[in-house]
Amino acid sequence: MERNEMKDVAIGEKIADLRNKSGLTQSKVAKILGVDQSYISKCEKGERQFSVTILEKLASLFGCEVSCLLDETQNIEPMNISYRSSALDDADYADIMVLNQIAINIKQMRQWLNEAVE
Repeated sequence: MERNEMKDVAIGEKIADLRNKSGLTQSKVAKILGVDQSYISKCEKGERQFSVTILEKLASLFGCEVSCLLDETQNIEPMNISYRSSALDDADYADIMVLNQIAINIKQMRQWLNEAVE
């Protein structure tokens, strides 16, 4: 197996782990992202590469930066969010992705401010 193929498998496994820890099925993630379930399955197995757009959406869904998904050595946990309802619909997940992206952006701005002050 070539280095790029090994990296694809590692990324796929990391995303599968995050998805499972979040309690989401491949079908649910596919629906949230607007792709086919087989695409998620193949990418998680390393048979296909996630597109940059899908990686960005996955990062927003799991509340992390894309670089965290691509770094084989970095362990990440999905953001814990408390829900008032046990049944979330697609609009709820879209809102969660937007809120996670805002949190990621704030974190990044704080890092830049701290670097500028130093």
